[in-house]
Amino acid sequence: MEKFVCNICGYVYDPAKGDPDNGVAPGTAFADLPESWVCPDCGATVDEFEKAE
Repeated sequence: MEKFVCNICGYVYDPAKGDPDNGVAPGTAFADLPESWVCPDCGATVDEFEKAE
């Protein structure tokens, strides 16, 4: 699964780790994140993320 990086603060969403502190289980692909999910570091929406190189 591909990682995605926040264009605002540089946080990297890693699907292997998910974001359990915010209700996203490990193994959750970026495309499957709930629309309400935001960057845990800066609050940016999923629209502010792009695929990591």
